Amino acid sequence: MLTPTQIKVMRGVHSGLLNKQIAFDLGIAEATVKAHMTALMRKLNVRNRTQVAVAAQELAAVAAPGA
Repeated sequence: MLTPTQIKVMRGVHSGLLNKQIAFDLGIAEATVKAHMTALMRKLNVRNRTQVAVAAQELAAVAAPGA
């Protein structure tokens, strides 16, 4: 289960934002974003940021109304 902040970080990654931009948007430290990214990669069983973005796209498709 992803935390609300992890979901927000994942949305930022999916939008193509840098960690620094995600941190600014969420009002958290860049190091905190990195920690959330590490947790996301572990939970999603992926190895890099691109795979997190792909997973976000897949989750969005599943969660979309009418999908």
